[in-house]
Amino acid sequence: MQHTQKTMNGLYQNLGKLFYAVAICDGSVHLKEWDKVKELVKEDWLYVDDFTDRYGTDAANQIEIVFDGLMEYSKTSEECFQEFKDFYVEHPHAFTEEIKHLARKTANAIANSFSGRNKSELILMAKISMLLK
Repeated sequence: MQHTQKTMNGLYQNLGKLFYAVAICDGSVHLKEWDKVKELVKEDWLYVDDFTDRYGTDAANQIEIVFDGLMEYSKTSEECFQEFKDFYVEHPHAFTEEIKHLARKTANAIANSFSGRNKSELILMAKISMLLK
């Protein structure tokens, strides 16, 4: 199936929500978690596809933009995960095996970046794994 620019931008925006959900699930986003997001966007996500946003930059940058924006608002981990899940259910064709693998890898890296995983992160990681199987 051919992916549209709108769908792929939505994909990356919702991945930003997912990664924010992982980072905030313990109550706050730590600098190491934010740094990990930026590092993995540059190392992995920018090379997934050739989609761009309306400004001509790589659509994967939407991950950082949305994550950064969410740090300014008071959305909960549950709200962000539910928005990601809703997008996933509506657009499962946008999630290739590579994207699902990178999403799990990035979420795990965020969860492990600040003093290991806690109970809330373990629960969320299980939900992510079940969704992206």
